[in-house]
Amino acid sequence: MDTNHLQPAFLHPGDRIALIAPSYFLDKDIVNQAAGAIRSWGFEPVIGKNVGKQWRHQYAGTVEERLSDLFWAYEDDTIRGILCTRGGYGTIQLIAQIPVSLYNRHPKWLAGYSDITSLHAQSVVAGCMSIHGAMGAQLVKYHQQGATCLLLRDLFMGKIPEYQLSPLPYDQAGIGSGILVGGNMATFSPLISTKYDFLQYPEIILFIEEVEESAHHIDRMFQLLYLHGIIPHIKGIIMGDFTGCGDEYQLGSIEKMLTDYTSQLNIPVLTAFPAGHGNINLPLIEGAWTTLRVTEQGSTVSFNMEGDKKMVSIENENGKRVVR
Repeated sequence: MDTNHLQPAFLHPGDRIALIAPSYFLDKDIVNQAAGAIRSWGFEPVIGKNVGKQWRHQYAGTVEERLSDLFWAYEDDTIRGILCTRGGYGTIQLIAQIPVSLYNRHPKWLAGYSDITSLHAQSVVAGCMSIHGAMGAQLVKYHQQGATCLLLRDLFMGKIPEYQLSPLPYDQAGIGSGILVGGNMATFSPLISTKYDFLQYPEIILFIEEVEESAHHIDRMFQLLYLHGIIPHIKGIIMGDFTGCGDEYQLGSIEKMLTDYTSQLNIPVLTAFPAGHGNINLPLIEGAWTTLRVTEQGSTVSFNMEGDKKMVSIENENGKRVVR
Protein backbone atom coordinates (compact mmCIF):
# COMPACT_ATOMS: atom_id res chain seq x y z
CA MET A 1 0.00 0.00 0.00
CA ASP A 2 1.18 3.54 -0.81
CA THR A 3 2.37 5.29 2.36
CA ASN A 4 3.01 8.68 0.71
CA HIS A 5 -0.27 10.44 1.35
CA LEU A 6 -1.38 13.53 -0.51
CA GLN A 7 -1.32 16.70 1.56
CA PRO A 8 -4.15 19.07 0.56
CA ALA A 9 -3.32 22.71 -0.02
CA PHE A 10 -3.57 24.95 3.02
CA LEU A 11 -6.06 27.79 3.11
CA HIS A 12 -5.62 31.55 2.84
CA PRO A 13 -7.81 34.40 4.11
CA GLY A 14 -10.94 34.65 2.01
CA ASP A 15 -10.96 30.97 1.03
CA ARG A 16 -14.28 29.14 1.22
CA ILE A 17 -15.01 26.44 3.82
CA ALA A 18 -18.07 24.24 3.33
CA LEU A 19 -20.19 23.21 6.31
CA ILE A 20 -21.81 19.81 5.74
CA ALA A 21 -23.79 17.41 7.96
CA PRO A 22 -23.09 13.76 7.01
CA SER A 23 -24.29 12.30 10.33
CA TYR A 24 -26.79 13.58 12.89
CA PHE A 25 -28.91 16.69 12.65
CA LEU A 26 -27.70 20.00 14.12
CA ASP A 27 -30.03 22.93 14.62
CA LYS A 28 -29.66 25.47 11.81
CA ASP A 29 -29.19 28.31 14.31
CA ILE A 30 -26.08 26.56 15.68
CA VAL A 31 -24.85 25.94 12.12
CA ASN A 32 -25.22 29.65 11.38
CA GLN A 33 -23.23 30.47 14.52
CA ALA A 34 -20.51 28.05 13.35
CA ALA A 35 -20.50 29.87 10.02
CA GLY A 36 -19.96 33.10 11.94
CA ALA A 37 -16.99 31.56 13.73
CA ILE A 38 -15.45 30.55 10.40
CA ARG A 39 -16.03 34.09 9.10
CA SER A 40 -14.31 35.53 12.18
CA TRP A 41 -11.22 33.52 11.20
CA GLY A 42 -11.11 35.30 7.85
CA PHE A 43 -12.63 32.53 5.73
CA GLU A 44 -15.89 32.50 3.79
CA PRO A 45 -18.34 29.88 5.12
CA VAL A 46 -20.67 28.13 2.68
CA ILE A 47 -23.46 25.98 4.10
CA GLY A 48 -24.59 22.88 2.22
CA LYS A 49 -28.09 23.21 0.81
CA ASN A 50 -29.36 20.22 2.80
CA VAL A 51 -27.85 21.22 6.15
CA GLY A 52 -30.65 21.77 8.64
CA LYS A 53 -32.88 19.07 7.22
CA GLN A 54 -33.99 16.26 9.49
CA TRP A 55 -34.85 12.66 8.66
CA ARG A 56 -36.02 9.91 11.01
CA HIS A 57 -35.69 12.29 13.96
CA GLN A 58 -31.89 12.18 14.22
CA TYR A 59 -30.25 12.18 10.80
CA ALA A 60 -29.30 15.36 8.97
CA GLY A 61 -31.39 14.48 5.94
CA THR A 62 -31.80 11.33 3.90
CA VAL A 63 -28.82 9.33 2.71
CA GLU A 64 -29.20 10.95 -0.72
CA GLU A 65 -29.32 14.47 0.74
CA ARG A 66 -26.26 13.94 2.91
CA LEU A 67 -24.38 12.41 -0.01
CA SER A 68 -25.36 15.33 -2.23
CA ASP A 69 -23.78 17.87 0.10
CA LEU A 70 -20.64 15.76 0.50
CA PHE A 71 -20.16 15.45 -3.28
CA TRP A 72 -20.84 19.16 -3.74
CA ALA A 73 -18.26 20.13 -1.12
CA TYR A 74 -15.55 18.08 -2.80
CA GLU A 75 -16.41 18.70 -6.44
CA ASP A 76 -16.89 22.47 -6.22
CA ASP A 77 -13.39 23.76 -6.91
CA THR A 78 -14.13 27.12 -5.28
CA ILE A 79 -14.31 25.36 -1.91
CA ARG A 80 -10.94 24.82 -0.24
CA GLY A 81 -11.85 23.19 3.09
CA ILE A 82 -14.68 21.11 4.58
CA LEU A 83 -15.93 21.22 8.16
CA CYS A 84 -18.53 18.76 9.42
CA THR A 85 -21.21 20.18 11.70
CA ARG A 86 -21.36 17.27 14.19
CA GLY A 87 -21.00 13.51 14.55
CA GLY A 88 -23.43 11.05 16.09
CA TYR A 89 -24.12 8.26 13.62
CA GLY A 90 -24.78 7.88 9.91
CA THR A 91 -21.59 8.10 7.84
CA ILE A 92 -21.42 4.30 7.53
CA GLN A 93 -24.70 4.59 5.61
CA LEU A 94 -22.92 6.74 3.02
CA ILE A 95 -19.50 5.29 2.40
CA ALA A 96 -20.47 2.43 0.05
CA GLN A 97 -21.79 5.10 -2.35
CA ILE A 98 -18.70 7.32 -2.17
CA PRO A 99 -15.92 6.40 -4.62
CA VAL A 100 -12.61 6.69 -2.80
CA SER A 101 -11.29 8.53 -5.86
CA LEU A 102 -13.42 11.50 -4.77
CA TYR A 103 -10.82 12.33 -2.11
CA ASN A 104 -7.69 12.23 -4.26
CA ARG A 105 -9.32 13.81 -7.32
CA HIS A 106 -10.38 16.79 -5.19
CA PRO A 107 -7.93 16.89 -2.28
CA LYS A 108 -9.21 19.18 0.47
CA TRP A 109 -8.82 19.36 4.23
CA LEU A 110 -11.78 17.57 5.80
CA ALA A 111 -12.21 18.17 9.53
CA GLY A 112 -14.32 16.26 12.04
CA TYR A 113 -14.23 13.48 14.62
CA SER A 114 -16.44 10.84 16.25
CA ASP A 115 -18.69 9.38 13.50
CA ILE A 116 -16.65 11.28 10.90
CA THR A 117 -13.94 8.64 11.49
CA SER A 118 -15.56 6.65 8.65
CA LEU A 119 -14.80 9.47 6.21
CA HIS A 120 -11.25 9.76 7.53
CA ALA A 121 -10.81 6.05 6.85
CA GLN A 122 -11.96 6.49 3.26
CA SER A 123 -9.75 9.53 2.76
CA VAL A 124 -6.65 7.76 4.08
CA VAL A 125 -7.35 4.65 1.98
CA ALA A 126 -7.63 7.00 -1.02
CA GLY A 127 -4.17 8.34 -0.14
CA CYS A 128 -5.23 11.74 1.18
CA MET A 129 -4.65 13.35 4.59
CA SER A 130 -7.49 14.72 6.73
CA ILE A 131 -7.97 16.37 10.12
CA HIS A 132 -9.34 14.61 13.18
CA GLY A 133 -10.52 17.65 15.07
CA ALA A 134 -13.29 19.99 16.10
CA MET A 135 -16.55 20.42 14.19
CA GLY A 136 -19.06 23.21 13.81
CA ALA A 137 -20.80 22.42 17.10
CA GLN A 138 -17.50 22.75 18.99
CA LEU A 139 -16.72 26.12 17.39
CA VAL A 140 -19.97 27.39 18.88
CA LYS A 141 -19.52 25.66 22.24
CA TYR A 142 -16.09 27.20 22.74
CA HIS A 143 -16.93 30.56 21.09
CA GLN A 144 -14.27 29.82 18.43
CA GLN A 145 -11.60 30.31 21.11
CA GLY A 146 -9.27 28.01 23.04
CA ALA A 147 -6.86 25.40 21.77
CA THR A 148 -9.60 23.15 20.34
CA CYS A 149 -10.67 25.83 17.87
CA LEU A 150 -7.58 27.95 17.35
CA LEU A 151 -5.24 25.04 16.59
CA LEU A 152 -7.75 23.83 13.99
CA ARG A 153 -7.79 27.31 12.45
CA ASP A 154 -3.99 27.39 12.46
CA LEU A 155 -3.76 23.94 10.87
CA PHE A 156 -6.12 24.98 8.07
CA MET A 157 -3.64 27.80 7.41
CA GLY A 158 -0.50 25.65 7.40
CA LYS A 159 0.74 25.76 11.00
CA ILE A 160 1.54 22.15 11.88
CA PRO A 161 1.25 21.37 15.61
CA GLU A 162 4.10 19.57 17.33
CA TYR A 163 2.84 18.40 20.69
CA GLN A 164 5.00 18.22 23.81
CA LEU A 165 3.38 16.51 26.80
CA SER A 166 4.29 16.03 30.43
CA PRO A 167 4.54 12.38 31.55
CA LEU A 168 1.69 10.38 33.07
CA PRO A 169 1.87 7.11 35.06
CA TYR A 170 0.49 4.81 32.36
CA ASP A 171 2.66 6.17 29.53
CA GLN A 172 4.90 3.51 27.98
CA ALA A 173 8.38 4.58 26.84
CA GLY A 174 9.61 4.10 23.29
CA ILE A 175 9.92 5.66 19.84
CA GLY A 176 7.78 4.69 16.87
CA SER A 177 6.88 6.08 13.46
CA GLY A 178 4.09 5.36 11.01
CA ILE A 179 1.00 6.74 9.34
CA LEU A 180 -1.38 8.19 11.89
CA VAL A 181 -4.80 6.55 11.67
CA GLY A 182 -7.72 5.98 13.99
CA GLY A 183 -10.33 7.88 15.90
CA ASN A 184 -13.54 6.61 17.43
CA MET A 185 -13.17 2.88 18.08
CA ALA A 186 -16.85 1.99 17.63
CA THR A 187 -16.79 3.76 14.25
CA PHE A 188 -13.64 2.25 12.74
CA SER A 189 -13.99 -1.27 14.16
CA PRO A 190 -16.72 -2.30 11.66
CA LEU A 191 -14.45 -1.21 8.81
CA ILE A 192 -11.66 -3.66 9.71
CA SER A 193 -10.95 -6.10 6.86
CA THR A 194 -13.17 -4.14 4.47
CA LYS A 195 -11.89 -2.07 1.56
CA TYR A 196 -12.13 0.97 3.85
CA ASP A 197 -9.78 -0.44 6.47
CA PHE A 198 -7.12 2.19 7.18
CA LEU A 199 -5.37 0.03 9.78
CA GLN A 200 -3.79 -2.26 7.18
CA TYR A 201 -0.73 -0.12 6.46
CA PRO A 202 2.47 -1.92 7.50
CA GLU A 203 3.46 0.87 9.94
CA ILE A 204 0.84 2.88 11.79
CA ILE A 205 0.53 5.12 14.82
CA LEU A 206 -2.91 4.24 16.14
CA PHE A 207 -5.07 6.89 17.80
CA ILE A 208 -8.09 5.67 19.78
CA GLU A 209 -10.88 7.43 21.70
CA GLU A 210 -14.38 6.59 22.88
CA VAL A 211 -17.46 8.01 24.56
CA GLU A 212 -20.02 6.31 26.81
CA GLU A 213 -18.92 2.74 26.03
CA SER A 214 -18.50 -0.02 28.57
CA ALA A 215 -15.07 -1.31 29.45
CA HIS A 216 -16.15 -4.69 28.11
CA HIS A 217 -17.00 -3.21 24.71
CA ILE A 218 -13.71 -1.30 24.52
CA ASP A 219 -11.84 -4.47 25.47
CA ARG A 220 -13.74 -6.38 22.77
CA MET A 221 -12.82 -3.80 20.12
CA PHE A 222 -9.17 -3.88 21.19
CA GLN A 223 -9.17 -7.69 20.91
CA LEU A 224 -10.27 -7.28 17.28
CA LEU A 225 -6.85 -5.78 16.57
CA TYR A 226 -5.30 -9.09 17.58
CA LEU A 227 -7.87 -11.26 15.78
CA HIS A 228 -7.44 -9.37 12.50
CA GLY A 229 -3.64 -9.42 12.65
CA ILE A 230 -3.29 -5.66 13.03
CA ILE A 231 -1.12 -5.60 16.16
CA PRO A 232 2.18 -6.12 14.23
CA HIS A 233 1.38 -3.01 12.17
CA ILE A 234 1.12 -0.76 15.22
CA LYS A 235 4.34 1.14 15.96
CA GLY A 236 2.82 3.35 18.64
CA ILE A 237 -0.51 4.11 20.30
CA ILE A 238 -2.01 7.47 21.24
CA MET A 239 -4.88 7.06 23.69
CA GLY A 240 -7.25 10.00 23.61
CA ASP A 241 -10.22 10.68 25.85
CA PHE A 242 -12.47 7.86 27.02
CA THR A 243 -15.32 10.09 28.11
CA GLY A 244 -17.91 8.45 30.31
CA CYS A 245 -16.42 5.01 29.69
CA GLY A 246 -15.66 1.99 31.83
CA ASP A 247 -17.31 2.88 35.11
CA GLU A 248 -19.02 -0.47 35.59
CA TYR A 249 -17.84 -3.48 37.61
CA GLN A 250 -14.91 -1.61 39.22
CA LEU A 251 -12.61 -2.67 36.37
CA GLY A 252 -10.40 0.37 36.86
CA SER A 253 -9.49 3.00 34.28
CA ILE A 254 -9.56 2.28 30.56
CA GLU A 255 -5.89 3.31 30.37
CA LYS A 256 -4.97 0.71 32.99
CA MET A 257 -6.98 -1.98 31.21
CA LEU A 258 -5.43 -1.28 27.82
CA THR A 259 -1.85 -0.77 29.01
CA ASP A 260 -2.02 -4.23 30.59
CA TYR A 261 -2.10 -5.42 26.96
CA THR A 262 0.27 -2.88 25.42
CA SER A 263 2.98 -3.53 28.02
CA GLN A 264 3.69 -6.72 26.08
CA LEU A 265 4.11 -5.00 22.70
CA ASN A 266 7.38 -3.03 23.09
CA ILE A 267 5.94 0.11 21.49
CA PRO A 268 5.47 3.68 22.77
CA VAL A 269 2.09 4.39 24.32
CA LEU A 270 0.88 7.89 25.14
CA THR A 271 -2.13 8.14 27.43
CA ALA A 272 -4.71 10.88 28.01
CA PHE A 273 -3.90 12.85 24.87
CA PRO A 274 -6.55 15.61 24.84
CA ALA A 275 -8.50 14.61 21.74
CA GLY A 276 -11.94 13.11 21.35
CA HIS A 277 -15.14 13.82 23.29
CA GLY A 278 -13.55 15.58 26.25
CA ASN A 279 -13.32 19.29 27.00
CA ILE A 280 -10.26 19.70 24.75
CA ASN A 281 -10.11 18.21 21.26
CA LEU A 282 -6.74 18.94 19.68
CA PRO A 283 -6.31 18.29 15.96
CA LEU A 284 -4.45 15.22 14.69
CA ILE A 285 -3.56 14.64 11.05
CA GLU A 286 -4.87 11.38 9.67
CA GLY A 287 -2.65 9.91 6.96
CA ALA A 288 0.44 11.93 7.97
CA TRP A 289 3.72 10.17 8.70
CA THR A 290 3.97 10.65 12.45
CA THR A 291 6.65 10.06 15.08
CA LEU A 292 5.67 9.30 18.67
CA ARG A 293 8.38 9.63 21.33
CA VAL A 294 7.55 8.69 24.89
CA THR A 295 10.11 8.98 27.72
CA GLU A 296 10.03 9.26 31.48
CA GLN A 297 10.58 13.01 31.06
CA GLY A 298 7.69 13.53 28.62
CA SER A 299 6.38 12.80 25.16
CA THR A 300 6.22 14.37 21.69
CA VAL A 301 3.92 13.85 18.73
CA SER A 302 5.33 15.24 15.48
CA PHE A 303 4.06 15.15 11.89
CA ASN A 304 6.46 14.85 8.96
CA MET A 305 4.79 17.13 6.43
CA GLU A 306 5.13 20.49 4.73
CA GLY A 307 4.18 23.57 6.74
CA ASP A 308 5.35 25.79 9.57
CA LYS A 309 5.86 23.99 12.87
CA LYS A 310 3.92 25.25 15.88
CA MET A 311 5.05 23.98 19.29
CA VAL A 312 2.16 23.14 21.61
CA SER A 313 2.93 22.44 25.27
CA ILE A 314 0.53 20.20 27.19
CA GLU A 315 1.01 19.96 30.94
CA ASN A 316 -0.69 18.14 33.80
CA GLU A 317 -2.68 20.15 36.29
CA ASN A 318 -4.80 18.57 39.03
CA GLY A 319 -4.94 15.33 37.10
CA LYS A 320 -6.02 16.97 33.83
CA ARG A 321 -4.22 17.89 30.60
CA VAL A 322 -3.85 21.65 30.13
CA VAL A 323 -2.65 23.36 26.94
CA ARG A 324 -0.18 26.16 27.52
